[in-house]
Amino acid sequence: MDKIATSLTKNTKEPAKTSSVRIVVAGPRGKMGSEAIQMINNQKEFTLVGCVDHKESVDTDKDVPVFTDLHACLQSTKPDVFIDLTIPEVGYKHTRIALELGVRPVVGTTGFTDEQLKEITNIAEKNGIGCIIAPNFALGAVLMMKFSKIAAKYYSDVEIIEKHHDQKVDAPSGTAIKTSELIRENLAAKPHPSVKETESIEGARGGNDNGVHIHSMRLPGLVAHQEVVFGGEGETLTIKHDSIHRSSFMQGIKLSIEKVLNLQTCVYGLENIIDIDH
Repeated sequence: MDKIATSLTKNTKEPAKTSSVRIVVAGPRGKMGSEAIQMINNQKEFTLVGCVDHKESVDTDKDVPVFTDLHACLQSTKPDVFIDLTIPEVGYKHTRIALELGVRPVVGTTGFTDEQLKEITNIAEKNGIGCIIAPNFALGAVLMMKFSKIAAKYYSDVEIIEKHHDQKVDAPSGTAIKTSELIRENLAAKPHPSVKETESIEGARGGNDNGVHIHSMRLPGLVAHQEVVFGGEGETLTIKHDSIHRSSFMQGIKLSIEKVLNLQTCVYGLENIIDIDH
């Protein structure tokens, strides 16, 4: 996947002059959405002004309107930031609509194609407003991806194991795909050719992303977990991250809301908005 990101040192402008950031959330009844609403309500600098859902009745702990149509919601509530925590098909449409109406999206929905990301970036830059799309909002997961990219300079063999709850519809996860992309940027060499393998059960070796095997697990009781395992002569290196509660994603969403106000392009990946090089 091509990296769609721009440094914060360019294509920026002054943040909106407002005492409180007005926010709309799509997907408020989901587990991530309900956590996001709780986080927004607990921040003095944020104000929840509306929600978008396929049902008009959502418990938000605040007296805010719920819309089934995004156009109507954004035009009525006039938010600064739109947070999408839905599914890829809906999230892509929502992101385009928000950008076209001048609202800055923060998107936690994964599964966008390269073409969709490029199109979103073009719309954001044409309208001169920011957009952040993050496969994973947990800061620990971002560090796991960054550390894996660094380790790839010294190893040529690596596999990824990602584990999620049984309600997750896409596989592999956006985090695994992004991790593989970052690893392949730095991989010391192409993975060693394996012996001629046979699978008595198709898919037993996982998916092959240009030489990086990705294995997906879906089970009740899990939230979001990933291991990146490097193999070398006489050793292995495992870099692991576990989100044991969805509250782990809220710090990244909060940071994204603050950062997106200063952007005029689309940034893909939370590692591009936090300083983790020093």
